[in-house]
Amino acid sequence: MNLWQAFVEALESLVANKMRSSLTILGIVIGVAAVIAMLAIGSGAENTITGEIQGVGSNLIFVLSGGSEEVRNPKKLTLGDAEAMNDPFQAPSIQNVAPALQGGGEVTYAGESTNTTIYGVTPAYQIVRSLKLSEGEFLTEANILGHASVALLGTEVADNLFGRKSGLVGETIRVEGQNFRVIGILEEKGGSAFNNEDDQIIIPMTTAQTRLIRRSQQDQVDVIFVQAYDADSIDQASEDLSQILRTRHRTEIGEDDFTIITQQDMIGVASSITNVLTIFLGGIAAISLLVGGIGIMNIMLVSVIERTREIGLRKAVGARKRDILIQFLAESLLLSVFGGIVGIGFGWVISTVVGRIAAANDVALNPAIDLNSILLATLFSIAVGLFFGIYPANRAANLQPVEALRYE
Repeated sequence: MNLWQAFVEALESLVANKMRSSLTILGIVIGVAAVIAMLAIGSGAENTITGEIQGVGSNLIFVLSGGSEEVRNPKKLTLGDAEAMNDPFQAPSIQNVAPALQGGGEVTYAGESTNTTIYGVTPAYQIVRSLKLSEGEFLTEANILGHASVALLGTEVADNLFGRKSGLVGETIRVEGQNFRVIGILEEKGGSAFNNEDDQIIIPMTTAQTRLIRRSQQDQVDVIFVQAYDADSIDQASEDLSQILRTRHRTEIGEDDFTIITQQDMIGVASSITNVLTIFLGGIAAISLLVGGIGIMNIMLVSVIERTREIGLRKAVGARKRDILIQFLAESLLLSVFGGIVGIGFGWVISTVVGRIAAANDVALNPAIDLNSILLATLFSIAVGLFFGIYPANRAANLQPVEALRYE
């Protein structure tokens, strides 16, 4: 018996028992669909998180106060540190430096109020963080030098206060009871896994230091955003930053009172977490595929019992053990392949529905089905069909012709 003939006979046998075959295939469909959907959702979550991290800027390095727990009395980051980092002789691999203060406060307008995040920054912040404006202009050096009472609004803040997101330049709002003139509206970015960048206002660094966000030191900052020239320069830039801060803070190697985090570090951590989550979800989904495989084995064992006399007759007229084995393996393989094909389509439908539900709820999740997940689910379903079909096929092939013919 050749393989083509074996598959033709297997198909005829499955068609002869449509209901039983359909219910068996359904178990594989559910398993494959679950695996496809879980992998797609995990991949979509990873793309969303890494995209948000990359969206905060390009070739970005974050410098924060505080190092290991063993360091006592760590020094705070200051504007002097930021100026030293911006020195091309000390750090030739660094392109831009943007210190920032961060706080919170109440913003009001005509009886409407909202609590939001307040950032005190310099003009370089726009370049480093890749900020775009839907209207107006960003902060200028004149705003910094003049301690100007000006602000840029995130779209969520604008909507909460004014009920609209445009035509707001020139309006006056109150921040913690102080008047500020709106000079620009930030382009909408959407919610983030880390923070909502639409729920913020930006004011000049000097204004924040003297009037809204006071620290123990006059020139203290909370974080310094550093932009390297390109991705290849990030490691060298990190080393330059470490050397500058060790010199200024007079710390030894291993006793750093600061922390440097690169964009690649954050993406790597996020990818590791989402990969673990994807594998976990895929593993749970694979359990249903194993249950479907057990269903295949159960049905094939029933088929062997029902066709015992047929098997005995075939062996009596010259069918070899190999022919019987191939015949029953072909049936189990067809069950798993049909289930896998339908399951892939069903998994795509589930992923699409999840994506639309997420979009309807303003959740940035776009499940992504790639070729690897399709191949993985298909191969896994085929493997399940073969694995759970071996025992019934082997049992059928080992039947003795005389005993099989005598079976009632």
